[in-house]
Amino acid sequence: MLADALEHLVRGVVDHPDDVVVKDKQLRRGSILEVRVHPDDLGKVIGRNGRTATSFRTVISALAGRGGARIDFVDVDRRR
Repeated sequence: MLADALEHLVRGVVDHPDDVVVKDKQLRRGSILEVRVHPDDLGKVIGRNGRTATSFRTVISALAGRGGARIDFVDVDRRR
C-alpha cells in the first residue's frame, strides 16, 4: 500500500512517469521503499534543498504509522 501511494505521488511530479518504479524491501531494521526514476527527473523528485523528498518522506511516514518506512531515491540510467 505504501509503495503504491508513493508511486502515485512521484508519478505526478516527474516528466517521465513510465520510468517510475517503487520497490518495497523488507529488512531487519524495517521497510525501505526504493524509488527509481529517470535521470532527468531526479532533481524534481529531490527538489531544492531536498524539500520535495522531505515532503514525500513526511506523507509516507504519516501513512506508515508506528512501523515507519525509509525512502531511497535512485536514478535509472538506461544507457548501460
